[in-house]
Amino acid sequence: MAEEQGLDLVEISPKAVPPVCKIIDYKKYLYEQKKREKAMKAKATKVTIKEIRFGPQTDEHDYEFKKKHAIKFLQDGAKLKAFVFFKGRSIIFKEQGQILLLKLAQELEEYGKVEQMPKLEGKRMIMFIAPKKVK
Repeated sequence: MAEEQGLDLVEISPKAVPPVCKIIDYKKYLYEQKKREKAMKAKATKVTIKEIRFGPQTDEHDYEFKKKHAIKFLQDGAKLKAFVFFKGRSIIFKEQGQILLLKLAQELEEYGKVEQMPKLEGKRMIMFIAPKKVK
């Protein structure tokens, strides 16, 4: 029947009982399938990660300035990676770094939620904050 019409017999759903087949032009079917996949890929959102770097003894003005940027990043829908970088002997101020990150998390609570609490990795103490969903 498919050969008479110059078309192909294409199996659409092989796992269905009984299997579903259609008589269609196979090349056109492949083209439409690629087009659908491309449209789905275009709709997928890409997650951007913005970084904000602090020192263990960051001054109040610098902290406020960086917090303002963090708020802007979260409102734009980007994830935030805030970290305290310890240079040389400043690693002895781990508690200050953790307090700084927890303070930031508390002040950004209305803009995003903490994905990962402050964790020391090498010479950095890292914390991730994800933006809250806009309804």
